[in-house]
Amino acid sequence: MDVAPVTIEAVDISGILKALPHRYPFLLIDRIINIREDHSCVGIKNVTISEPWFTGHFPDRPVFPGVLMIEGMAQTAGVVGIKAMESKKPNAVYFLTIDKCKFRKPVLPGDTIEYHMHVINRRGAMWWFHGDAKVNGKIVAEADVGAMLVD
Repeated sequence: MDVAPVTIEAVDISGILKALPHRYPFLLIDRIINIREDHSCVGIKNVTISEPWFTGHFPDRPVFPGVLMIEGMAQTAGVVGIKAMESKKPNAVYFLTIDKCKFRKPVLPGDTIEYHMHVINRRGAMWWFHGDAKVNGKIVAEADVGAMLVD
């Protein structure tokens, strides 16, 4: 399933919707920028108070759930993997692993999360990325995530 790298600079919401099956409320990225072929990229998530999880997480002090940041990392990585294989687009992307996950600071409504994703390994249809979630340039979460692209 190895394919020559495709050069892409950015993916807007329309491209994300074409690449991923996720929809509201579980689509957790708004755009992807600074794509360096299939090596790295930055996913953008604008956090708003109208998101459904804030009614219960937490009513008196809304905090964006950490597990959703990890999912945002995976979605960002998934789009880049799919776009890199545009000539032989996979039918699905499955989450394989989450390793070395750390949450450092709470993310609040009004924040913009940047998912800085870097490929750490690739073997056939399996990809591993390191992700740093940043708000205002400061790391709020980090993890290594793995995914498998399947036909």
